[in-house]
Amino acid sequence: MTISPPRFAPRTRARRPLAVLFGTAALLTLPLAALPVAAVAQSSLSAPVQTAPAQTTAAEGTVRGLAKTAAFKQAIAAAAAEDEAIATFYRQTDYQQIFTGPDDAARREALLSALATAGDHALPVARYDLNGLMQTLRDVRSQRDLGRAEVAAARAFLSYARDVQTGALEPSRVDSGIVRDIPRRDPVTLLQDFADAQPRAYMRGLAPRTPEYARLMKEKMRLQRLIAAGGWGEAVRSGALKPGAEGAEVIALRNRLIAMDYLPRTVSVSYDAAMQQAVQRFQADHGLETDGVAGPSTLQEVNVPASKRLESVVVAMERERWLNFDRGSRHVLVNIADFSAKIVDDGEVTFRTRSVVGADASDRRTPEFSDQMEHMVINPTWHIPRSIVTKEYLPQMQRNPNAVSHLNVVDNRGRVVPRGAVNFRAYTARTFPFAMKQPPSQTNALGLVKFMFPNKYNIYLHDTPSKSLFARESRAFSHGCVRLGDPFDFAYALLAPQTDNPEAFFQAKLRSGQETTVKLDQPVPVHLIYRTAVAEPQGKINFRRDVYGRDARLFDALVAAGVVLSDLES
Repeated sequence: MTISPPRFAPRTRARRPLAVLFGTAALLTLPLAALPVAAVAQSSLSAPVQTAPAQTTAAEGTVRGLAKTAAFKQAIAAAAAEDEAIATFYRQTDYQQIFTGPDDAARREALLSALATAGDHALPVARYDLNGLMQTLRDVRSQRDLGRAEVAAARAFLSYARDVQTGALEPSRVDSGIVRDIPRRDPVTLLQDFADAQPRAYMRGLAPRTPEYARLMKEKMRLQRLIAAGGWGEAVRSGALKPGAEGAEVIALRNRLIAMDYLPRTVSVSYDAAMQQAVQRFQADHGLETDGVAGPSTLQEVNVPASKRLESVVVAMERERWLNFDRGSRHVLVNIADFSAKIVDDGEVTFRTRSVVGADASDRRTPEFSDQMEHMVINPTWHIPRSIVTKEYLPQMQRNPNAVSHLNVVDNRGRVVPRGAVNFRAYTARTFPFAMKQPPSQTNALGLVKFMFPNKYNIYLHDTPSKSLFARESRAFSHGCVRLGDPFDFAYALLAPQTDNPEAFFQAKLRSGQETTVKLDQPVPVHLIYRTAVAEPQGKINFRRDVYGRDARLFDALVAAGVVLSDLES
């Protein structure tokens, strides 16, 4: 493919480099969204070459053109030598320019503008080296320079496109409990699609186009403005405040509630009815008991600085990028940090219930992953995981063979083994040859129904006989599986598309007392997520505690990758 020839100009009218027109120092210090981005994008990047003498023959001109083409290709190949995807793209397109050609100004401008606003997405802007790229584009003096500039632009484009579309981090490297398969797009395809698309629209469309992402991005901007203006004011330095209280700490609570938009501006110095209602709204939004009393847990959340809320939002944006794929028109969404489970139909939450998740221990934390729910089991048998058998039940049976008598000891063929026939003390956790199970019953640890999406972590959703835990604010108590507060209603909702009367169908199976597997006609995607910044449909962002500390680790990883935020504590 012939490379577009450079534009020739009389020697006395030669175009001066932008660094000369504006001054290198000025170009590097001006706001990135100002003149330099547009100027670099709109300028001709063809290498300045002197006009050929009049006596040059057509053959000589052809040779020179081929030499320039060869130099450009060699520069592309050399610059892309360590990046196979970029090298492959340019080989496949016969070294077609998409960033530095005379007709590529719109693509240059779209790329440079996107890089200039990468911070709005809480991305590691230094990774894209916008100033360095602009300098490279300004300094083009030869075909080799042009080739190097083309590759530099392609490299910046791919780095930004990957980060804004599917996340700047690899989840499993941050925390072993985050086991997502990120749908990274093929870089050659990304470059080709960008070459064929309307540039600005394409760059805008790379980020997740979900309402949640848009709300999180808006909240990020709001919190940054708030922090710059001084934040939410002084923290409340009290252990607890009740309705009727007065004094300086009530005023501090009042001021923070006003700053958080939970209370209209007022000069009241007492904990009156208006403040009690504001506290209740705050509690509801933060997953707390809505008693209207500013107790220790409520004040702990009230005193969280705006900068920490900003960190939660930034982390949630990265997590949303990890989920930038089709989640299914109908899907189940379990937010571990929110202790909730939802059914979402065409973007609308059609069912919601409280949940209990894994305890905050190394072998109990509920992992984050996605899978397909295939069936439910009514009146389930609990086949107890070996880790629970050997760590919890075997030591008890070694002390007392009749311990945990509601559970059956079974051999490798599933036959029940009498307790008296086993010398439990003769075995270690490694050598114990038996399994254990609990038959279907009202007291079965799985309750009366479980919902299966087979996975290597042996995680599923289920009922439980321990209903009292759902009244707790923090509900991290299980061995890793997710217990549902309203499992029957959840089952009815799942069965509704395949039976006229899902409740009657379910109850008939339940009354039989027999373990019954009911296959879902259409598998339902299940996404186990972890969000401490929860984007609600009405546009509000609610916050939850970082129960496993995963968000703190993720934010540290983002900072290490180059994400920069205000460090103000407000």
